[in-house]
Amino acid sequence: MDESRRSLLKKIGYAASATGLGCGFPLLRALASPSEAPHAQGAASAKQLGMVIDIQKCLNQDVVRACINACNKAHNVPTLVHPDHPERKIRWIWTEDYEHAFPDQAHAHFSEAQKSKPVLLMCNHCTSPACVKVCPTKATWKRELDGIVMMDMHRCIGCRYCVVACPYGSRSFNWGDPRPDIEGEASPEYPTRTKGVVEKCNFCAERILVGLEPACVEASRTVPGGQGALTFGDLSDPDSDVSRLLREKNTICRRIGLGTGPNVFYIV
Repeated sequence: MDESRRSLLKKIGYAASATGLGCGFPLLRALASPSEAPHAQGAASAKQLGMVIDIQKCLNQDVVRACINACNKAHNVPTLVHPDHPERKIRWIWTEDYEHAFPDQAHAHFSEAQKSKPVLLMCNHCTSPACVKVCPTKATWKRELDGIVMMDMHRCIGCRYCVVACPYGSRSFNWGDPRPDIEGEASPEYPTRTKGVVEKCNFCAERILVGLEPACVEASRTVPGGQGALTFGDLSDPDSDVSRLLREKNTICRRIGLGTGPNVFYIV
């Protein structure tokens, strides 16, 4: 990671530490109280973290596996296989065919080969997140500090309104106790979940707190050909790597016509 990116993430981490959440799990230290966030209904935050994903570079399955495995390991995401109930799979980062990821981009004359190409997906950390607006307990909210859409699994009552409201399929519901299905030993750095709660990608808020990049971004660079597959940074900073890529590359977002303002962009 270059010095400018490391400096940015450390500054974000120091700011989060100033909220006084200095004990317990790193995730809990990273959380700002929902009741203190004036952006709970989706107003733009002063800083907005985002991701740029290079679709072509992520055709490399080694890159994809590295990203997914790193995320699963960092966040104790269980490996559930339910052939008869695919909706029970827990996923923070996953792939879908281009045609399903971008239904508004795959027109009738789009090539069949392009339609079937896998696209790496995650929570879009929207500027105006529909999930936040429907949550009755403020278990999910948009963080004022950096625009991350957070999820507090301890506050979640399992109503699944957010699952229905999210147009990107980014949220998973724990139909059973997920802990027996964690591969290997559970990481003590991130809380495990229980039956009846929703979970999703949090842009690795607990890693940002200590000046690190999201686990998927870091993992992508460990694979040959993975450099630049995922780029993370502050969209409000015109000098950040993500802002530079958005100026220089042809990019698209998922279902942008819905007005949610997704902050994950794809180089095509």
